[in-house]
Amino acid sequence: MKKILIALDYNPVAEQVAKAGYKLAKTLNAEVCLLHTLAEISYYGIQYPSFLGYEGYNSMNADLNLISDLRKIAEDFLQKAAEHLNDSTITTHLAEGETSSGILNYAEEWEADLIVMGTHSHSVLEKLLMGTVASKVLERTVIPVLMIPIIKD
Repeated sequence: MKKILIALDYNPVAEQVAKAGYKLAKTLNAEVCLLHTLAEISYYGIQYPSFLGYEGYNSMNADLNLISDLRKIAEDFLQKAAEHLNDSTITTHLAEGETSSGILNYAEEWEADLIVMGTHSHSVLEKLLMGTVASKVLERTVIPVLMIPIIKD
């Protein structure tokens, strides 16, 4: 495996996903790209504590109706996440659109050998009505996927 794509969402558990994917990549001496998909605007209004060395969404004064501001903020999130891992060889990519499609499309374009992503707890109703990003990626990918289980205490 030469290229590992680590998909990060804007949630504090992304730090666990980033660290686990990065550790594996270093063990395999693989190239790393951190990916974030700019999808549902409503996700970016959630006030989380600082994680991966990033506090931008909590202090943002951007007008959420302006997609260009969101792009800049998301790019800053990715850059801070890469800096947090303290490796100048890490690249980042911001995709846009439906999350699972963004992950799959970029994984193919970048020629990733492995996709690393986390799993989240969702309500039964949410899983029934919408599915999960993880399940959508697994259903449609031809690239191996490593799921990092995230268990909330």
